[in-house]
Amino acid sequence: MIREGQVVLFRFPYANHTDAKLRPALLIRQLPGYHDDWLICMISSQLSQKIPSFDELVSMEDSDFIRSGLKYTSVIRICRLAVVHKAVLEGTIGEIGTDRLARIKNRLADWLKGVSPEAKYPVP
Repeated sequence: MIREGQVVLFRFPYANHTDAKLRPALLIRQLPGYHDDWLICMISSQLSQKIPSFDELVSMEDSDFIRSGLKYTSVIRICRLAVVHKAVLEGTIGEIGTDRLARIKNRLADWLKGVSPEAKYPVP
C-alpha cells in the first residue's frame, strides 16, 4: 500500500516527451476519485536546479535522509509535478518525515494561491 510522503521510482518523461528517465519521486497526495491517481514531484541529485525558498533540499545530515531511501543529497523539485496512476510507479524506496511533507504541501499551496513572501522567484 502506498501513501503520502513515500519516495517511489517513476519514469519521469523529459519535457520534449521523447524519452523518460527512472528517478525518485515524492508521493504528495492521492487525487480524489476512484482511479488511484497520485500527484507526485520529481527528486533530483542535481542540486543546482534547486529554486531557493521553494524546492526542498534533503541532505545526508537530515534526520529523515536514511529513511528516504535516497543515495545522495537531493532536491525535491516541487515545481516538477505529474499526475500518475499507481500502476506506473516502479516501487517504493523510502519516505520523508511528516514535517517535511507538510512544508512541501504548504509551499505548493501558497504558490498556487499566489502567496510567496520569502520567494526569490517572481509569482505571476
